[in-house]
Amino acid sequence: MTADTAAVGPKTNGEPGRPPVRARARTRVGDEGRRGPGLARRLARGAGRGLVNVVLLVVAVFWLVPTIGLLLTSFRSAGDNAASGWWTVLTKPAELTIENYANLLSNPTITGSFWNTIVITVPTTVLVVGIGALAAYAFAWLRFPGRDWLFLAVVVLLAVPLQVALIPLARLFGDLGIFGSVVGVILFHTAFGLPFAIFLLRNFFTQVPEEMLEAARIDGARDWRIFFQILMPLALPAIASLAIFQFLWTWNDMLVALIFTNTDSQPLTVAIQSQLRQFGSNIDVLSAGAFLSMLIPLIVFFAFQRYFVQALLAGSQK
Repeated sequence: MTADTAAVGPKTNGEPGRPPVRARARTRVGDEGRRGPGLARRLARGAGRGLVNVVLLVVAVFWLVPTIGLLLTSFRSAGDNAASGWWTVLTKPAELTIENYANLLSNPTITGSFWNTIVITVPTTVLVVGIGALAAYAFAWLRFPGRDWLFLAVVVLLAVPLQVALIPLARLFGDLGIFGSVVGVILFHTAFGLPFAIFLLRNFFTQVPEEMLEAARIDGARDWRIFFQILMPLALPAIASLAIFQFLWTWNDMLVALIFTNTDSQPLTVAIQSQLRQFGSNIDVLSAGAFLSMLIPLIVFFAFQRYFVQALLAGSQK
């Protein structure tokens, strides 16, 4: 091979410097092959995503049907509910009325039980979150004798069903003079809510870098300042999630309230159950009361939904 030939490259079809025909063909086929599967993958991915969205939409509709039926039933009169199903209101919107809610809110038993539910739920949630956060900080970052054994006992308490404590605590509250009162219900829910609160927040606190706390101690911060100014802002998503769960558990409880309350201190769940026992066919009032009992938990959940999602994402990343 001469120097001129080496300079211009191999000859193919009499044209110097161009790649062979077979190489050019392989290049074109390779480019088309890369473009073809990419488009196919995008189409398949879009179709799969659309199918998943359709399935999720169908599941959501079926999940919401009972709630929608309850809502529409609460806005229908007793005669309309007895004559036909709630779905007929979709073609006869004139059947909708707010008379059921007016009658419900004028019932002193329902309004009093609604207030009792708030009085029971809010202090219970505050106590569980506050005491649970303090105990979780102690188990996570304080050193004291028997710490691990005490935390193990807290974990064991998670497996204890509350039914086993109904009779012993009923006798204890009777001896203390708080059986049948709001205070007894608050203490019961607080006691059984603390193990989960301590377990959840302790695991979250241990994820905080120890170097951050050591730097705060070097700057002169004590445990109270570290807890309120460093850990509490960082743990706000976990605390909000715990508050949501505890609020919903206490608000929707009926077993404990049915045993530990009387007529003056009964919450909304017990009041609705007593209305069902006395007026079994009064479905219009019962549906309105049931939807009213659902309304506050929904408001609380959507108000703290952002913190709840942040807690889920933080847990997935850790």
